[in-house]
Amino acid sequence: EVQLVESGGGSVQVGGSLRLSCAASGITYSTYVMGWFRQAPGKERERVAIIDTVGATNYAGAVKGRFTIFKDNVETTLYLQMSAVEPEDTAMYYCAVDRSYNMMINGWAQHWGQGTQVTVSS
Repeated sequence: EVQLVESGGGSVQVGGSLRLSCAASGITYSTYVMGWFRQAPGKERERVAIIDTVGATNYAGAVKGRFTIFKDNVETTLYLQMSAVEPEDTAMYYCAVDRSYNMMINGWAQHWGQGTQVTVSS
């Protein structure tokens, strides 16, 4: 059974930093594309960042240069380092995995975590 458990969300002030974690189990870690998505109230879910099986990354324009996605292959944990956060970053953040890079780029994934809330205040 695939399990994705996010942690690290919370409240942060504008301009601050936060690191999200996603502990993955039940998958062959090296064969899955992994990513972070977010959904704000009243808005559609959007892709934030993706990292493929060889470590190549892809970021949404809104977060490029501020967020960094990386993974720990030993502990099978995915991270999202958030810096210079803005009020528009307030959302529920979800970890997701899929074997298909194209699926993830288009906002779909086979497995999802339960989400962790990030709230940015001024």
